[in-house]
Amino acid sequence: MDAIESPCILVCSIDEMTGYCFGCGRTRAEIGAWLAMTPSERRAVMEALPARLDSIERKPRRETRRARLARERAGKAG
Repeated sequence: MDAIESPCILVCSIDEMTGYCFGCGRTRAEIGAWLAMTPSERRAVMEALPARLDSIERKPRRETRRARLARERAGKAG
């Protein structure tokens, strides 16, 4: 079975203003339908994600796992 590409970064918190996930930029409906989408449908959604993420004004309040790991790596390097 082929792996399905996903933009998920395990933040999974929806911005109430835009309806987009703070982490990946998808809507709840897109997240729920992701595995049922065709590869071309997933690519079309993924192409829209950078602009969606730029449209989110408020960032999540909690530190994401990715941000924490990057901060910890930077602390060890310096």
